Amino acid sequence: MNTEPDFHHFEQQGWERAAESYGDAFGSLTSQTIPALLKAAGVARGTRLLDVASGPGYVAAAAAQLGASVVGIDFSSEMIALAMRQHPGLEFVEGDAESLAFPDRSFDAVAINFGVLHLARPDAALAEARRVLKPGGRCAFTVWAAPDTSVGFGIVLKAIETHGRLDVPLPAGPPFFRFADAEESARSLLAVGLTDTRVEKVPLVWRLPAGDALFEAFLHGAVRTAALLRGQTTDALEAIRRAIRDGAEKYRRGAAIELPMAAVLSSGSRP
Repeated sequence: MNTEPDFHHFEQQGWERAAESYGDAFGSLTSQTIPALLKAAGVARGTRLLDVASGPGYVAAAAAQLGASVVGIDFSSEMIALAMRQHPGLEFVEGDAESLAFPDRSFDAVAINFGVLHLARPDAALAEARRVLKPGGRCAFTVWAAPDTSVGFGIVLKAIETHGRLDVPLPAGPPFFRFADAEESARSLLAVGLTDTRVEKVPLVWRLPAGDALFEAFLHGAVRTAALLRGQTTDALEAIRRAIRDGAEKYRRGAAIELPMAAVLSSGSRP
């Protein structure tokens, strides 16, 4: 049975719902990878960049400030509308990362900031990125590192495992932390014909208000983890909320919570 359409629809609908909350929940965190992401993709003045899974347009806006010519693409119409409101001078189009509506060799660089985690066929998206790259162009993408170094994920998943259930019925999709493995990321890039592969870990810090901010970020600003939370009983969800609050409190610095997080940044070139 092919579950890919189900997962694609699940993620797409999830981001339609989470679009307005994403910025407050994760925006300040995911934006921290942008300088390294653009550097890995070789973005500079005059670069023609495709920002895949562009979300609210953070990567596109940063690239434009460097003097790049940018097109952002996302499968969520709500994200596209949000990006166009926030960055009215930039180009954003609704489309499918796994089947890009652009000619071969039409971009100097492709960047995907945390987008491959939400695709039913991430390898197809990487192959499409290679197809639209000009020879010598680079594709770079980020994902979350494993929960032992991305502490926010560790706290939330441990709370669900301890006080609820992880086997909530969800459409089957690729393993969430698949590309956190450096060897798997490099192998996947090579498999679609990208060479000169590089994989590095990027340390981040997630600053949140004390209290339930971490719980609320995942409940309203995520998709898979949000579905896990919504699939719990009322009593279990309240216990999970308390456990997440207590876990985050260990990282309090003054009035804020500062969670160590990490991203894995992978890139490769089209020969």
